[in-house]
Amino acid sequence: MTPAEIRSEVIADLGRFTHDPLGFVLWAFPWGVEGTSLAKEDGPDLWQREQLEAIGADLRANPHKPIQDATASGHGIGKSSQVSWLILWAVMTHEDTRGVVTANTEGQLRTKTWPELSKWYSLLQFDCLRDMFVLEATSIHSTESGHERTWRIDAIPWSERNTEAFAGLHNAGKRVILLFDEASSIIDPIWDTASGGLTDAGTELLWLAYGNPTRNSGRFRDVIVGRFRNQWRHRMIDGRNVKRTNKAQLQAWIDAYGEDSDFVRVRVKGQFPSRSSSQFIGTDLVQAARKREVPMLASDPLVFGVDCARFGDDHSTLAIRRGRDARGIAWRQWEDQDAMTLAGDIALEAQRWKPAAIFVDAGNIGAAVIDRLRQLGVENVYEIWFGGKGRDAEWANGIRVKTKNRRAEMWTTMRSWLATGAIPDEDNLEADLTGPEYGYGADQVSIQLESKKDMKARGMPSPDDGDALALTFAEPVMPVENSFYYNPATEFGSPKQYDRYEEVGCSSRVH
Repeated sequence: MTPAEIRSEVIADLGRFTHDPLGFVLWAFPWGVEGTSLAKEDGPDLWQREQLEAIGADLRANPHKPIQDATASGHGIGKSSQVSWLILWAVMTHEDTRGVVTANTEGQLRTKTWPELSKWYSLLQFDCLRDMFVLEATSIHSTESGHERTWRIDAIPWSERNTEAFAGLHNAGKRVILLFDEASSIIDPIWDTASGGLTDAGTELLWLAYGNPTRNSGRFRDVIVGRFRNQWRHRMIDGRNVKRTNKAQLQAWIDAYGEDSDFVRVRVKGQFPSRSSSQFIGTDLVQAARKREVPMLASDPLVFGVDCARFGDDHSTLAIRRGRDARGIAWRQWEDQDAMTLAGDIALEAQRWKPAAIFVDAGNIGAAVIDRLRQLGVENVYEIWFGGKGRDAEWANGIRVKTKNRRAEMWTTMRSWLATGAIPDEDNLEADLTGPEYGYGADQVSIQLESKKDMKARGMPSPDDGDALALTFAEPVMPVENSFYYNPATEFGSPKQYDRYEEVGCSSRVH
């Protein structure tokens, strides 16, 4: 066959693989061919095949329904190869495809992602493909005249100072592919901006994320095991189940660090750590509290915690806790609510439940809420200043630590309580409780919790629900004095337990 005839057949084949990425990968490279580096290889691994097949099936079923697919994995499973195959398939099988590949650092793109792409580009078994598409230092693009700018995929390192670089990825009527490599360290604002760019109607939209699950907070975790998991197809790949990993090295890590260690969870099992090194509250602690059932004691005082916010991304939250139970009575949240309306709603809740104490964050609009509550005659209202001087607080098992300010003090007390308490089974609350990191004050002794401002700087939302629950630990509250015998074994789980608490006129006080 002449070069022109080969080129014509290759172009026809490319059209067959427009919605068949697995077929493309099996066709494009010399699997099992003697004299090549793939002589002893029979194609993609099982997990790679399953993902490529799933993407193809989605496109064939509805090519214009956005695909969002995330993979967390241990080391050495072949994710860089998968990223390379998808780049080559996407750009070569659809005219005027546009795409962006980003990673946790510029170094990752330059020294790992793009060299791996270069390896597979050089392994293409049809020379005409390298004539039709050229690989450069930070891009791969068509060589067809007039299409160099419209038919390309670029490597762009993300930056918190330039999130808008990901906002203009529009390609109406064509194909858009966005690939996040080492996605665990890509901050939330990049994810948010990127999601806004994938909105073109009548367009093939593919957003794929890969990475080792090194951080136990952030959007990569949320799309796999957190609050956004229902919006993404996701998987966690254990390196022991992948044929190309170094099994001896994986076992050496298990022997050295232990089967249940976070090192093995991340680097072998492809699971998120129970807590990051600077994470204040571990995920395992919070997830246990989401599922735990706790007995009720008649002497437990009922306490309100109110975190106030007016407008913007934050919201106001009323957390309600009675002893070890912070789940039995539904919490309240308000978006864009002014201080007077917020205070009125809280007053109605107080009239209904008659709390022993209402602890209100006095910052933001909190001071106005406090004044209005007192004006309305609501009893047991206490203002709490997060920045006030912190006191010693229980860390765990009776151990007490110094705290930098009142917020750190309350969160430390709450952290200890979570070991036996019960909280609402909600993803947003878990994200709030596990999001803040911590360090130490200037004395190198006092616990200092990460500020809301610093959390937002690294792309994390303000933990409004977490702060509201923490406020219920602002001060110790004396047990309730009861005039009746209360049997939690027979009453637990029934709404009557709260009706009876309200009816008998229980009394308690802050101590």
